[in-house]
Amino acid sequence: MRVLLATRNPKKLVELQRILSGVSLVGLDDVPPYAEVPETGLTFPENALIKARAGVAATGLPTVADDSGLTVDALNGMPGVFSARWSGRHGDDKANLELVLAQVVDVPDPLRGAAFVAAAALVLPDGREWTVEGEMRGRLVRAPRGSGGFGYDPIFVAAGQTRTNAELSPAEKDAISHRGKAFRALASLMTTVSV
Repeated sequence: MRVLLATRNPKKLVELQRILSGVSLVGLDDVPPYAEVPETGLTFPENALIKARAGVAATGLPTVADDSGLTVDALNGMPGVFSARWSGRHGDDKANLELVLAQVVDVPDPLRGAAFVAAAALVLPDGREWTVEGEMRGRLVRAPRGSGGFGYDPIFVAAGQTRTNAELSPAEKDAISHRGKAFRALASLMTTVSV
């Protein structure tokens, strides 16, 4: 049984294929094109459900979708659901990262707390749906470090770590990441429901 992962981000697809190793995942580039719905939700679970419902409606495949982002304590939880387009251009990782760094430049190190948050949704063709969430607490560093990962990974150090997410190996990151936590919970759920 194929399951659609509603993303065009090849790095995310690879990451989630590692986490959901027992599931045959396909991405949006592997199915006939359909009009993707705007992420109009104000929470991560709402946006994940919007994408998963659209995937099921368009393809008839069980669909998994996620929405995730960075929440910065000193920015009252922003960029949050706007993380991918924080700088005004969707998916411009460098511009988004630079804007967040500029916005917290005067924040002292002890107050640079942040978290990566992820919500994952599973929607089945019969209308059943679930959401799960994962969080990775940590702090922001002052300059990007590392070449792995994507998004805000080069400026985020998870609690208990000394290296940024971009300096961790994929396996190290998967073991502690917000998305890893959410998708492991979803994988566990998928074994109990008839997909």
